[in-house]
Amino acid sequence: MRLQGKVAIVTGGASGFGAGIARKFVAEGAQVLVADLNLDAALDVAASLGPAARALRVDVGVAADVRTMVAAAVGHFGRLDIVVNNAGVGHRPQPLETLAEDEFDRIAAVNMKAIYFTAREVVPYFKAQAPGAHGIRGVILNMASTAGVSPRPRLAWYNASKGWVIAATRAMAVELASAGVRVVALNPVAGETPMLATFMGEDTPEMRAKFLSTIPIGRFSTPEDLGNAACFLCSDEASMITGVAMEVDGGRCI
Repeated sequence: MRLQGKVAIVTGGASGFGAGIARKFVAEGAQVLVADLNLDAALDVAASLGPAARALRVDVGVAADVRTMVAAAVGHFGRLDIVVNNAGVGHRPQPLETLAEDEFDRIAAVNMKAIYFTAREVVPYFKAQAPGAHGIRGVILNMASTAGVSPRPRLAWYNASKGWVIAATRAMAVELASAGVRVVALNPVAGETPMLATFMGEDTPEMRAKFLSTIPIGRFSTPEDLGNAACFLCSDEASMITGVAMEVDGGRCI
């Protein structure tokens, strides 16, 4: 029960890594707002987690939706301690000069601007909140990627967006540390999520083997892997950790 008494928002919480994080957080005692563009899937995840979870349709690339999301979490659960900016989008492998502008804009909105929108809403709330263990008032966890550390060819603009997430995490962490707000990130390798086929271009045994050959441990990241790592980083056990982008990648970036 490492998150007993904590309230968390998990964006993109209806599938993949987000659902794994939501499940782990509830199992460890947290109450969770499962925020996702797909309301039906979010409702299914929340229902499977029982009364500790609530679902909300949110487009994290829209400022008004993010404002409503934060207000809904505080209004329903009475407080807010953790925000996991997990929602993300990718693009199919292609030469960097061929990506359509509307696809680039969506990547920028969901992978980058959403973190800005969330920070505008939760940072003032955290700063005003009474400190908890070790003086910590709140935790923001951003989902980055090994793509931001060791980019794969033909995924240039997705790679760049995740490099931005890592830099933003470090900048936020150093600025907010004195206010008692920790900011951390996770760098998963390609995982068993709905985005896997997008990254590979096609989901075939041959393409999976090609991707797996670059991961020393020999498997993809799972939602459980990310849930376990997120639970630690967001718990009081990690109260001295801020500004890190922890790789959960089976050795991919070594």
